[in-house]
Amino acid sequence: VIRCRAAVAWAVGKPLSVEEVEVSPPKAGEVRVKIVATSICRTDDHVLEGCFPNVVFPVIPGHEGAGIVESVGEGVTSVKPGDKVIPLCLPQCGECSFCLNPESNYCLKSHVSEPQNLLPDKTSRFTCKGKQIHHFLWVSTFAEYTVMPEYAVAKIDTAAPLDKVCLLGCGFPTGYGAAINTAKVKPGSTCAIFGLGGVGLSVVMGCKAAGASRIIAIDINKDKFAKAKKLGATDCISPHDFKKPIQEVLTEMTGHGVDYSFEAIGHVDTLTAALASCNMNTGVCVMVGVPASGSVISIDPMLLLSGRTWKGTLLGGWKMRDCIATLVSSYLEKKFNSDVLISHTLPIAKVNEGFELLRAGK
Repeated sequence: VIRCRAAVAWAVGKPLSVEEVEVSPPKAGEVRVKIVATSICRTDDHVLEGCFPNVVFPVIPGHEGAGIVESVGEGVTSVKPGDKVIPLCLPQCGECSFCLNPESNYCLKSHVSEPQNLLPDKTSRFTCKGKQIHHFLWVSTFAEYTVMPEYAVAKIDTAAPLDKVCLLGCGFPTGYGAAINTAKVKPGSTCAIFGLGGVGLSVVMGCKAAGASRIIAIDINKDKFAKAKKLGATDCISPHDFKKPIQEVLTEMTGHGVDYSFEAIGHVDTLTAALASCNMNTGVCVMVGVPASGSVISIDPMLLLSGRTWKGTLLGGWKMRDCIATLVSSYLEKKFNSDVLISHTLPIAKVNEGFELLRAGK
């Protein structure tokens, strides 16, 4: 058993508490990882707010991390102690019908199908003050050591800087892949991105990499515009600057709406606006943000009847266990610069300050 620090969420609506926890050794088919760096994703904030009814407290959140394998359980062959790895918040068991489908990046072992609050044998590897602590998406990267199934971890290049590539665990591939894999943005096309957080800015990078000729970035926080332009946005607009709905503004700017729109916020009203802002016949709208649990959208069916495509994306469409090593190699080859997304670096003891910066849009 390893004793180490972890940021524990004891109850909904309470700040994280940095505690000493006990982390049990990995059982058969499991891997124990020393987490070197983790980034904060809005999804972790949703956990603290209680937006996910199937997450059980107390829990150690965090799902965008990078680390080094400390030990492996019986039967583990894909990684060994000392390997640099990225834990995968979307597992790839390699055996379910989804994993076997080359066009799917979903896995039936993921949280959307069955909770990942405990490891597959329905027990936890975490205890604190004599209490069982739950896992989050099996990865719980807000702990200095964490245990996960082998199919929720992937080996990466030894040259990768862990404090930078931790972003490749969720936020960056989600946005970048939404453009490249899900929308399949074509060269010369026009794109609109609603929301310029880490994921939205990654969508901007994906649209730019795909050769879009016009990239319109939309956010109510104008402090985000400089970074969006640096990454490839051609126009930056705030809905607050117009008296008419933003979809009308975008339609006027482009003639018949954009070819591709992306919603990277998770609000019902912006989802509808993103759908209405793309071309009525050939436009593709991709839902990237996670709406609050229980959200319902009502739309005019004519928005879809005329030919638009509306689709969602899960982790940008990547089969993560197959693709993460390639994404890390692309990072090392400077094919994209995800470092731009890093605004602050804090010790784990200041994790709550990190969430305050996130909520303040900083």
